Amino acid sequence: MLFTLACWGDRMRTTPLVVATAALTLTLAGCGAPGPGVDGKTAAGVRIDRTGAGRLAENGGARRLTGDQTGAIADSIQRAGARNVILIIGDGAANQEYTMARNYQWGAAGRIPGVDDLPLTGEYTTYSLDKTTGKPDYTTDSAAAGSAWSTGTKTYNGAISVDLEGRPQRTILELAKANGLATGNVTTAELQDATPAVQVAHVTHRKCYGPAETAQKCPANAAENGGAGSITEQLLAARADVTLGGGWGTFAQTATAGRYRDRTLAAQAKERGYRIVRSAQELRAVTAADQDEPLLGLFADGNLPRIWDKATATPHGAVAPALRCAPNPRFTAQTPKLGDMTRSAIGLLGAARDGKGFFLQVESASIDKAAHEADPCGQIGETVQLSDAVTVALDYARKQKDTLVIVTGDHAHSTQIVGGGTDTPGLTRTLMTADGAPMTVSYGTSVEAGEQQHSGGQVRIAAYGPGAANVVGLTDQTDPFAVITDQLGLNRKTN
Repeated sequence: MLFTLACWGDRMRTTPLVVATAALTLTLAGCGAPGPGVDGKTAAGVRIDRTGAGRLAENGGARRLTGDQTGAIADSIQRAGARNVILIIGDGAANQEYTMARNYQWGAAGRIPGVDDLPLTGEYTTYSLDKTTGKPDYTTDSAAAGSAWSTGTKTYNGAISVDLEGRPQRTILELAKANGLATGNVTTAELQDATPAVQVAHVTHRKCYGPAETAQKCPANAAENGGAGSITEQLLAARADVTLGGGWGTFAQTATAGRYRDRTLAAQAKERGYRIVRSAQELRAVTAADQDEPLLGLFADGNLPRIWDKATATPHGAVAPALRCAPNPRFTAQTPKLGDMTRSAIGLLGAARDGKGFFLQVESASIDKAAHEADPCGQIGETVQLSDAVTVALDYARKQKDTLVIVTGDHAHSTQIVGGGTDTPGLTRTLMTADGAPMTVSYGTSVEAGEQQHSGGQVRIAAYGPGAANVVGLTDQTDPFAVITDQLGLNRKTN
């Protein structure tokens, strides 16, 4: 795409403007010495990194937008049709969680790397459906939310990629694989948890992790009753090229029917040809993953540990001294960070299937889990992990112009930033931010720290790359299914 622009200074003339969409940086061709744009923070004289650059107390000092953005945004919407799609989920990440993390880690005028670099942004509605009436349930859980974007079908809370009647709905990952693309599924949670499960399994209850739970909670899905089996058994059968997360504990369970009856799920994985890695060091040593030897990374018995230690909110916490978050001593070098898992997955998938393209879902899961526990430090640390993963994905997409990156959350949470210094209702914790100012965070859906609940607000969705314009404005949580399958050109009827 060519624009016309006058160059600066003594080189004032009309010249083609080359648009580098990958970096959203506009570069002047034929202008001699470089003008604005060469530092990656300005484009044709327009600041694009969206960091408040001045003194906050001065007129315009907190302004993020400098100049007209029309040219930069126009370049972001000119292309359609992607070879690769990377869908990144911040579980429990809505606007208040982003704001809290930005204030604490980067300052109120700062930006969340990667997340705030996405040029096109919208909001989507997140409601699920009541299983009995089919009417809206205004507060979704992660299972119904994930089922919505992975299949395009609204369903009830607790459902994993089935409709209100329990009928399986095909997922993006299944369709991508059927159409010859490489596929990946990465999470900081157990691989059986709702968000990773929605791409590879179809069960009527989200807790049907292994054969034991499935026999009790989802008997129609149990292998011994003619069903497809537990989430873990279906995950193995789905056979994504790269699968990384936690949940090793469930692999000790034993299959109750079929070819692998009386053998553990771990033994089944090995018999199916999976390469199993258990540490960050082993993951770094992997150089290939494909259908001949798919990669299964299992880095914890349950969820992966959070990178930051707990700082649980308490009654009257607003008047306690402000604190800074600390590293989690339980997060060791054996555990890969989300950015590293994302980098490994992208590298392996990019080389798989002779470069025919890939679909990858990545989740920072414990933003939500820390929010349920009224733990702002845990939330922020896992948002930092989300930021790292998005940065890795964007770095790849800026080099590979055929890659669409979409970043969103599954539901809002109870987190609120409130006035500090005085006692407030609910559970609170005051943190000292990067600005050197106190920030009080409140949780008000339960008087118990471990019982905080989701809230029903719409959630931010943002994107970069081919087809990114489809997230702009107000959409629904089911829309990403159509956007992603259309951009990848997937035949939804292929078996």
